[in-house]
Amino acid sequence: MSDLLTKYDAWLNDGGPAALVIREHLIPVEGSDSVVFPATFAADKKDSGFSGGYNIDRSLNGQTGGENVCLIDSVGSQGNRVEPEFAKEKYRSLVPQITIRASEEKQVNLLEAGHRAGDAIVRCTDLAQSINDAFKSVLKGDAGPLAKIAPTSLVFGVWDSRDTQAKLPRIVGSAIRAFNVRELTRGAVYTPPLDYSKLDVFSEEDKAKAEGDKKSPLAQRGFVHNPASGSHGGVIATGGIRRDATLNLAALRLLKAGKDKEGKDNDPMPLRRYILGLSLVAFTHPSAFIGYLRQGCTLVLDPDAKPAPREFTLVHPNGKRDPQSIEHSDAIGFAEEAVKKFDIGESKTVMFSKDAAKKDVAEAGKKDKKKGKGKKEAESTNGAADDDSN
Repeated sequence: MSDLLTKYDAWLNDGGPAALVIREHLIPVEGSDSVVFPATFAADKKDSGFSGGYNIDRSLNGQTGGENVCLIDSVGSQGNRVEPEFAKEKYRSLVPQITIRASEEKQVNLLEAGHRAGDAIVRCTDLAQSINDAFKSVLKGDAGPLAKIAPTSLVFGVWDSRDTQAKLPRIVGSAIRAFNVRELTRGAVYTPPLDYSKLDVFSEEDKAKAEGDKKSPLAQRGFVHNPASGSHGGVIATGGIRRDATLNLAALRLLKAGKDKEGKDNDPMPLRRYILGLSLVAFTHPSAFIGYLRQGCTLVLDPDAKPAPREFTLVHPNGKRDPQSIEHSDAIGFAEEAVKKFDIGESKTVMFSKDAAKKDVAEAGKKDKKKGKGKKEAESTNGAADDDSN
């Protein structure tokens, strides 16, 4: 067995380090005092009070511009940025390439599916039974079958919330936040190149009613002035911007490889080495986590950050922190070595089944009706119990 393959075994055995941590201090590409545009989120339909827009956690006084933390890019978004990298030529031999073809024009790599192995698109293919069996194996303490089909579901986390309820935590997580931000607004107006009412396309009266009404067909189609005021104008991060990333070794050590015919635990090391290799490749990726995130949000390392723009440490259970310098090329080399000792599944193309999708939706409807009936029965029973107790 090569020294490279066993290089990180101390991390994978009981009593090993808690995690690898990367902390990066970032600035907008235009400069530290420039405007950056965070992600925007839809309003919560429940009673949380979130009306939509930027996700800003404020200080107790709730004042705009006070102490606060603004989410620039979420854990889920960061994972979705780096996972598709495994479909590129440089990395594609490290994982099975599962392609789901919906038509001649449309196909989706499983690496692009938002819920990974637990995504609806998987349940609508011939892979459905294999994935379902793999999730059941996870519940029995064997993550090997899932790693052979969809290993990045172990790296970035997965929850089979629609069926088995099997859940695996993220081993690699990353998020970008800005501190003590000042919110800005912006305004704009669209001015049509012609006065279409004077050309008898519509009347002056229709024009007057439509201007400023975003729901008007004339405004939506660009025939009248359409002002937009008070919309989100980005933020200025007076307290800096930071990316915090964790490769959770403690969570990785929970991965098991099931039992043999005699009931003894199989050696989990080939599985753990393989998932560690993929995790290190993702964790040390030089550009997938930062750079261009969205319009108005291109981030780079802050060269003036103290003590350093980028801190990379190995954290032990006792809190001791050891500096690390794992290069991305070294991570790829280790992952390639780990693949040789772990029998990954074959790459394949499977067809999306419209009939399977319709069946899945129909079964979900039946479950909802059953839940509704059960809830009514429970409420009725509870009500009777309350009456009896009174």
